[in-house]
Amino acid sequence: MTGRQDGPGGGNIGLPVAVDYGLAADDYGRWRQGFPAEFFARLDKLSICVAGQDVLDVGTGTGLLARALSLRGCRVTGLDPSPALLSEAKKADEAVGVSIEYCLGRAEATGLEGNAYDVVSAATCWHWVNRPEAAAECRRLLRPDGRLLIAHLDWISHPGNVIDTTFNVMDRFSPAHASGFLTFQYPQWLFELVDAGFDAWQIFGFPTTLSYSHSAWRGRVKASARVGPAMSPETFEQFDLALSEALSERFPQETLSVDHRVFAIVLWTR
Repeated sequence: MTGRQDGPGGGNIGLPVAVDYGLAADDYGRWRQGFPAEFFARLDKLSICVAGQDVLDVGTGTGLLARALSLRGCRVTGLDPSPALLSEAKKADEAVGVSIEYCLGRAEATGLEGNAYDVVSAATCWHWVNRPEAAAECRRLLRPDGRLLIAHLDWISHPGNVIDTTFNVMDRFSPAHASGFLTFQYPQWLFELVDAGFDAWQIFGFPTTLSYSHSAWRGRVKASARVGPAMSPETFEQFDLALSEALSERFPQETLSVDHRVFAIVLWTR
């Protein structure tokens, strides 16, 4: 599949575009959807993120993956550098009745005990970190037979689809420097992970569609890197109106089918 993805990627290691998702924490927690059921079925086949395992979810944000894994019976710790996103995560946990320990910190230097986790997961965040440093830290945190899971749920743009329409409006209001990156740069990332000592891996990916109402999709877009965390309130108001008009014109039906791609790599040390 081709097309732009949601959010800038890690073309410059350690120098991500300055984006504060905490500025859109409420929308991030309310509108972002998690991985589809097929993703977890694939994890089951690989015997990772299953009941009884200790999982550290780095870059957990509002805890979407952490919560899903806790509901599957994992003992989960979530780590993120944003207090605002972690606050939203705790609210969402309380609503569904799960207990997750959250820590404020970064994937490159967690400050957590080493050799303590069966799985370290990173969900749609690996493009924001200093990848070599984060990979080395993940290896330190894992038990000898542990697994590193890097997974992405990306928007996929095809001519005329919802994502293409959204990007066309976004390009009118948001700086061009934040677009055009791939959030999963394979095989570049794999080379860095091998350098960190991960010498065995398995990869899977598949297309999927997620359903949104018009208003829910606009809320989801606000939580994208180029919108809520980057735009002034005045610019966002103009953008949101333009997006609403474009969606209504091209997709008059109430429910939008939004094209996504799941891509994941599971790594370990032999």
